[in-house]
Amino acid sequence: MAPPILKLDDIFLSFGGAPLLAGAGLQIEPGDKICLVGRNGSGKSTLLKIAAGLVEAQSGEVFRHPSSTVRYLEQAPDFADFNTVQAYAEAGLGPGDDPYRVTYLLSHLGLSGDEDPKMLSGGESRRAALARVMAPEPDILLLDEPTNHLDLPTIEWLEGELQKTRSALVLISHDRRFLEKVSTATVWLDRGTSRRLDRGFAHFEAWRDQVLEAEELEQHKLGKSIEREEHWLRYGVTARRKRNMRRLGELQTMRSNYRGHKGPQGTVQATVSDAQESGKLVIEADKITKSFGERAIVTPFSIRVHRGDCIGLVGPNGAGKTTLLKMLTGQLSPDSGIVKLGTNLEIATLDQKREDLDPEDTLANYLTDGRGENLLVNGEQRHVTGYMKEFLFQPEQARTPIRNLSGGERARLMLARILSRPTNLLILDEPTNDLDIETLDLLQEIVAGFPGTVILVSHDRDFLDRTVTSTIAPAVPDAPDGRWIEYAGGYSDMLVQRKGALEERKRAEKATEKPKTQQATASGSSKVKLSFKQKFALENLPKEMVKAEAEIAKREQVMADPDLFTRDPAAFNRLAGEMEKLRASLTDMEEEWLELEMLREELEG
Repeated sequence: MAPPILKLDDIFLSFGGAPLLAGAGLQIEPGDKICLVGRNGSGKSTLLKIAAGLVEAQSGEVFRHPSSTVRYLEQAPDFADFNTVQAYAEAGLGPGDDPYRVTYLLSHLGLSGDEDPKMLSGGESRRAALARVMAPEPDILLLDEPTNHLDLPTIEWLEGELQKTRSALVLISHDRRFLEKVSTATVWLDRGTSRRLDRGFAHFEAWRDQVLEAEELEQHKLGKSIEREEHWLRYGVTARRKRNMRRLGELQTMRSNYRGHKGPQGTVQATVSDAQESGKLVIEADKITKSFGERAIVTPFSIRVHRGDCIGLVGPNGAGKTTLLKMLTGQLSPDSGIVKLGTNLEIATLDQKREDLDPEDTLANYLTDGRGENLLVNGEQRHVTGYMKEFLFQPEQARTPIRNLSGGERARLMLARILSRPTNLLILDEPTNDLDIETLDLLQEIVAGFPGTVILVSHDRDFLDRTVTSTIAPAVPDAPDGRWIEYAGGYSDMLVQRKGALEERKRAEKATEKPKTQQATASGSSKVKLSFKQKFALENLPKEMVKAEAEIAKREQVMADPDLFTRDPAAFNRLAGEMEKLRASLTDMEEEWLELEMLREELEG
């Protein structure tokens, strides 16, 4: 094992009240790709700033190798004294660094380098900061939410860059798919302390559940031990005084440990308020178009959205997702075509810019619309502090100004307000920004189980795959030209269908290139058929998929044992590795079968 190039040990930090960090640690070795995970407000960003030397811990040890270089992705870059983005990004280079790296990175991040830093949007500022920290290829790269404001093509490009970088990485992100693809180790920050798993994020949630179950069991055992000792105190035979005093002291220690145990933070508990059922047809758009000047944003596009549909909108930044969304919901008139909205619609919107929030307003006032201490949820009067608790806000935060909340807490607050109001059409614009994994899980459950209709814009591939019933995307993903296509299923389903359509076009092009002598005559031509190998695969892949699912289920049953990780971590890790391979194999088989089935349907007309 290589010696660490950065190490934080037994870090303590408090801003008054309960400590934010109490015994937390972080060890970075050359080549590490660590994801740092934890609830909103658990101290992830603060620990990263301590590692970067921007915040000083009140106690604990911080070691940085004298020759190592560290770069930290700033949330609010300082562009003072820089006339162009290129100059700002190049200022991060060290002696001997290649200036071309800056041009290369800015280009892939959608910036030319000539932009005036004073005129950048929040998303463009983050992209410039990302280019600045990545260009020198430092020994240690600390990235806090690097995918925020990036579109899907750029996120996928960034994944590739970080997978092949020589820098050691520590990442904070809400994007599950991004963490799964990039990370090889996981550090979990929980209740002020940290635990490390030497496996990527794909294995984190199963491991976390095992740890929490083991902890709960230990706490249960401690409670039983206290009961036995208290019984001995009341009914036991008096022995030597020294021995009795020692046991009494041990009992006091056990009681203190039991009472002082701080369990994991609860999960958000929420349901959507019931609303009157909308009409069966929610939205009907017929050949709608929109252009800005010479640029076509939407060319003739038609869609029918029915009650119960969950529609996802994806595409690169600037493709026109928000414009199309506003036309579909009646907020923007099309240049031509017609949009009809259904009956009995009660619409709730979560805006990615959080523009609905007044920073000077208090949490209680925002949730109740200034109508006192109560709000109506599902026809029931609820006190605002009790409702806040369901979204992990403390009663004392009721009078806190919104400006004091973190990005994740603001998103949670808006979610709390939306879910308290009757709605049957949810409009979600980048709803996953700044949410922690647990709150994201809840949002997925709400969207997937919502009885009404949902239209959402998202760059989170995992969220799309888990929620939407169809996906609207540009016909030309790399160079949007205003044409949009609706695909059945989530983001991964869309990619498979796109791949199939591309292969179909290639086959058609090859067919037209064949000499006429090789073409079948109109009188006696035989249809192109599946090859023997393709037929065999089409018939046998479903059986193989069933076998793979059975093998996965067997391993899941074994891993469900709460004591397995504690008792035999090697067996747990082996099973987890086998499950990862089986799931990857199952995904490959499903994609191959889908492609062959589409080809069969096409050939059979």
